[in-house]
Amino acid sequence: MLIGRRMLNFEEVLSRLDAQVVLCVGDLMLDRFVYGEVTRISPEAATPVLVVKRQESEIGGAGNVARNIASLGARCIFVGVVGDDAEGRELAAAFQAEPRIEPHLIIDPSRPTTRKVRYVSEHHSTHLLRTDWEVARPVSAEIEAAVLARVRAALGHTGAVVLSDYAKGVLAERTVRAIIEAARLAGKRVIVDPKARDYSVYRGATLITPNRKELAEATREAATTDDEIAAAAAQLAKLVDCEAVLVTRSEDGMTLHQPGAPPVHVPAYPVRVRDMSGAGDTVAATLGTLLAMGAGFESAMRAANAAASVVVGKRGTATVSAAELRGRIIPHAALASEEKIVFDRRTLEDALGAWRRAGLRIGFTNGCFDLLHPGHVKLLTEARAACDRLVVGLNSDASVAALKGTGRPVQDQRARAEVLAALEAVDLVVIFDEATPLELIGCVQPSLLVKGADYRLDQVVGRELVEANGGEVMLVALAPGHSSTRLVDQSRRRQQG
Repeated sequence: MLIGRRMLNFEEVLSRLDAQVVLCVGDLMLDRFVYGEVTRISPEAATPVLVVKRQESEIGGAGNVARNIASLGARCIFVGVVGDDAEGRELAAAFQAEPRIEPHLIIDPSRPTTRKVRYVSEHHSTHLLRTDWEVARPVSAEIEAAVLARVRAALGHTGAVVLSDYAKGVLAERTVRAIIEAARLAGKRVIVDPKARDYSVYRGATLITPNRKELAEATREAATTDDEIAAAAAQLAKLVDCEAVLVTRSEDGMTLHQPGAPPVHVPAYPVRVRDMSGAGDTVAATLGTLLAMGAGFESAMRAANAAASVVVGKRGTATVSAAELRGRIIPHAALASEEKIVFDRRTLEDALGAWRRAGLRIGFTNGCFDLLHPGHVKLLTEARAACDRLVVGLNSDASVAALKGTGRPVQDQRARAEVLAALEAVDLVVIFDEATPLELIGCVQPSLLVKGADYRLDQVVGRELVEANGGEVMLVALAPGHSSTRLVDQSRRRQQG
């Protein structure tokens, strides 16, 4: 990938992500998703009846930009406004579970917390209806002053600023102008995800990211073909006096315009789209994080394009991790095994749901798999032969150290996961931090639980849970003479001798 004008190993980018701090300011909202199944039409009106199965709530709007910055491994200072209500308190509590986000939530008693509720037919992944609770007017002068005070206090600690404008009133014209001017004086790059009707309000920003429809409306020009989009982006760059314009084009990818340089068009990744909610937030977050570390615009665009392709494959308002981003950017020929490694439990749930709907038998086994040896291969091969899909729970580095003691693991969790995922017998690898895999087993709900015959049935963690659900436990005979501990001990004796 490119950074500036030179090639950069993406591993270097990953190693520097946790040193980045991005300031995000914008319209915070609570995203709620109501999932169910539609099996009939209402007799009262010609509308589908959604039989509700479950609900999920997420930090949404500009808050989802902050979540994505944090999930990439960077730190985010977030400034937003909430109402003095239950939804505002729910958002404040949700931020407490995000250790890489420093929230500055200003309470405005005169307005409700913005809330969006989406009703989704889970089987068809179809949004049936969205209901909004909001007041879309500029905040008062008092609230504006509080927002600006927190922004100015944070600027010295950040590498870039993201303005996430959902046109709900936090980023009114005077506020936007003050933030951009303060950021420019501080030498900080400003990335704008725009919603204003008059884009001149963003004048002086570093990078602006309209979608194709927004670009056409802002410039009053056609924006359908590559050439039309490039011409409209050039016009917008002059209007806004910015260093670059990045146009998001959904299934057609992205287009980057930099004054004095030819336009760059990148295609979208070929992925199955489950939900577009929040994809623009992921783009803004990735751009902000990459630009905070000094990346060039094209490098940042390519990373953002890859990140968006990950989140649209997830349900709800989703985030992307650095490992998922790495997996998407690395050339596809190297990804066959990496695509089996699950970092997001919702991705796991999607895979499990698809397998269950297909009537497949799901198996599960777990372990440290520190130094893969023939005994491991025998266990995994026999486990896979007894089921249709095999999920492997892999102890994290911290849990291996707790179980095995000082000096273990020999290989970190990423290396162990990649080796496991390269095996044909393994369908998914899920890393877990807990001392036992019981919580993960409860999530997977396998029909088959597999362990080595060095365990007795009454020693197998999760046995009661699996058998209560009608599943079975299988013990695989050990391959004599093989163990990771023995390999480690032998290696140490040779080094000492």
